[in-house]
Amino acid sequence: MGLIVISLLWLFVVMPLSAAAAPYAAMVIDARTGEVLHSRNADTRLHPASLTKMMTLYIAFEAVRNGEITLDTPVRITKKAASEPPSKLGLRAGQTIAFRYLIRAAAVKSANDAATAIGIAISGSEAAFARRMTRTARAMGMTRTTFKNAHGLTEEGHLSTARDMTTLGRHLLYDYPQYYNLFSRKSTYAGIKTVPNTNRRLLAAYRGADGIKTGYTRAAGFNLVASAKRGDKRIIATVFGGKSSASRNARVAELLDMGFRRAPSRAPIRKPSRPVYAGNTGIDAPVGTTVRVAGAPRQSLRPVLRPGAAATVQVASAAAEAAEADSSGIQAAIEEAIVVAAVTSSAPSVTTPDIRPALRPENLVLASVDASAQPEPAPEPEQEVVTRLSTSGGHLWGINVGRYTTRYEAEKVLLRTALAEMTTLDGTLRKVNQSSRGFDATFQGMTREQADLACRRLAARNMSCITIGPS
Repeated sequence: MGLIVISLLWLFVVMPLSAAAAPYAAMVIDARTGEVLHSRNADTRLHPASLTKMMTLYIAFEAVRNGEITLDTPVRITKKAASEPPSKLGLRAGQTIAFRYLIRAAAVKSANDAATAIGIAISGSEAAFARRMTRTARAMGMTRTTFKNAHGLTEEGHLSTARDMTTLGRHLLYDYPQYYNLFSRKSTYAGIKTVPNTNRRLLAAYRGADGIKTGYTRAAGFNLVASAKRGDKRIIATVFGGKSSASRNARVAELLDMGFRRAPSRAPIRKPSRPVYAGNTGIDAPVGTTVRVAGAPRQSLRPVLRPGAAATVQVASAAAEAAEADSSGIQAAIEEAIVVAAVTSSAPSVTTPDIRPALRPENLVLASVDASAQPEPAPEPEQEVVTRLSTSGGHLWGINVGRYTTRYEAEKVLLRTALAEMTTLDGTLRKVNQSSRGFDATFQGMTREQADLACRRLAARNMSCITIGPS
C-alpha cells in the first residue's frame, strides 16, 4: 500500500514539475545606443543557467585589468572545482593551469569546472566570488539579478532577467573589446585539449553573428544572448526558456532579423559607463591577496643609499646647484664639488670621474658610402598566375527548398533549413531568386554529390527539395 501511495505521489507531483516548460522571455536592443527594440517578460526573474558565466568572465577580465591576477598566473585546481558536473573541461584536483585557459574553457566550452576555478582563484571561495558578482551586477544597473555561484547551475535565489543579461552582454562588448573575439571562436585550445563552441551552430548559420553565450538547465530551458553586426548596425538579442537548441536558435535569428529591420541605418555609439570597480573587499579578500585602496600616495619615500654611494649623490647635487648659480662655471663647480665630497663623505675614497670626453682626432676619416659597392637588389620573382579549371565536379550545383510569396518567407525558410541541416549545407550560399512566379529559396555552391545528399536528408525530414544543375 505504501509503495502505491509513493508511486501516485511521484506521478502527480514530481512529473509535472520536471515536465513543466520553462517560462519564455526575450529582449532585443540596438547595441550602439542601448535602445530597446522589442521585449517580452523582460523583467521576469528566471534561471539564467550558463548565461551566468558572462559575469564570471567579466570579473575575470576586470581582475586582469586591475592587476589582481594575470593571464599567465598558474591556478591550482581545488576539489570543489574539479567535482563540478558537466559541461566541464576535465580538470583534476591539484593540477595547475594558466588562468587564460580557464577563461577560454568557460567562454567557449561553457565549462563549469573552469568557471568555479576562476571564481576561487580571484576571490578565494565561490561564495565570496558570487557576492562580488552580485555587487558588480548592481553597479551595472542589473537590479533584478542575484548570483549564488560562478557557473549557473540551478540554485535557490540564483536568478536574473532577460533585460539584465542583455545589459551584461552589452558591457562585455564595449568594456572589454580586446577579449570579445573569444565568443566568436568555433573552437579553442584550453590548455589540456581543444574544445568546441556551444554556440557554433548559430555562429555558422547567421550572417554577422559573433557571440555571445548559451545556457541550459532543466529549470531554465535553452537560453541564449546573441550579438550580430551587419554594416554599421549591431543588435543584441536575448532569449530565456527555449524548448530546444534548434528552436531557440531559430527564435534568436528571428529576433535579430527584427532588430536589423527596426534599427536605424545610422546611430551614434553611446558606450555604457564602466561600472564602479567592486573588487575583493573585507571578508571577500582571499588570504595572501593584496587589496587595492583607492587614492593617490601622499608622499614618495626615497630608497636607502647603497654603501659608498653618498659621495656620488653629493657630487651631483653640488654640481647642479653651482650650475644654476653660474652657467658659465659648470666645470669649475663640478670639480669643486668633488673635492668637497671627498672630504666630507664617510666613504674611504672617491674616484674622480672623467668629466670631459677625449677630443676626436682631426685626421680621423669617417666611413663613406660607395654607391658602386652596394650589392645589386635581387631581381623580383616572376609573378605566376594560377587559374582553377572548372569541371563537371565543380561547385556549380544547388538545391531549391521552395517557392514563396515574399522574400522574407523565403529567407526565413533558408535560415531554418540551414540550422536544421548543418552537415551538408555548411559553407553553402543562401540565395533568394525572384521571378514573376514568386521567390525561390535556394542553396548554391555545391557539388552534384552534395546536392543529391542534401536533398535526400531533407526529404527524410519531410522537407521540400529539388536539385539545381549548372545553367
